[in-house]
Amino acid sequence: MIKKWITYCAGTLLCITATAQSSFLNNQRNYPRVAAALRQKEDGLKKQFEEAGLSWPAKQLYLRSFKYDSQMEVWVRNSSQEQFRLLKTYKVCALSGSLGPKRMEGDYQVPEGFYYINELNPNSKYHLSLGLNYPNMADRVHSDPTNPGGEIFIHGSCSTIGCIPIQNDQVEELYILSAYALEQGQQFIPVHIFPVRFNNQKNSVVLKKAIDGTPGYQELVDGLKEAFDYFESNRKLPLISINKKGQYTILSR
Repeated sequence: MIKKWITYCAGTLLCITATAQSSFLNNQRNYPRVAAALRQKEDGLKKQFEEAGLSWPAKQLYLRSFKYDSQMEVWVRNSSQEQFRLLKTYKVCALSGSLGPKRMEGDYQVPEGFYYINELNPNSKYHLSLGLNYPNMADRVHSDPTNPGGEIFIHGSCSTIGCIPIQNDQVEELYILSAYALEQGQQFIPVHIFPVRFNNQKNSVVLKKAIDGTPGYQELVDGLKEAFDYFESNRKLPLISINKKGQYTILSR
């Protein structure tokens, strides 16, 4: 049972469910695509959790995506005292733009930075979709002040002009996992988008070329790498703040 969460409403971008007796997951079951996905995928997900020694359902979810590597990882845990454990890795099946941040509407870039899911859309024209809070505070400092772009989603249908697309059966799984995490009380599902896997030496040449060709990109990459390294060492998320210059500051916990 939840008291408040952001969900999709026909005719508006977001609406707030504020009824103390409402169930986010039960509300989602009213949408045909979500209901079908639950019937087809829920038992399989439960089995995957059991085989991995994980408790169903996960109370906390963390996603990280790697642009150059075309991968998105799904990490789960059941309390803030636990380390995150990798559940699965999806292939990002299409990519637009290049390495580097998104800075304006129509640049076809996938953002790079630290975000969270702020919308579940059960009626997406890309099957199902999960919206990200782009532009965040850092993006607003550096992006076009009047037209930074928006509507960045993780979605199905395997096509994109700046989003993160995966296959329909995969987005169904991710949608279910996210809905359960929200139902369990997770208020913000973090999504970190990195240009590359920083621990893959083959990526360093590609990344350096992108840095050399993009003014100011090194500073962003440094902040992203610091967060990546912290998670690799601790399997927990660092505290991340944004200063007035739009710079990420990574703090250990």
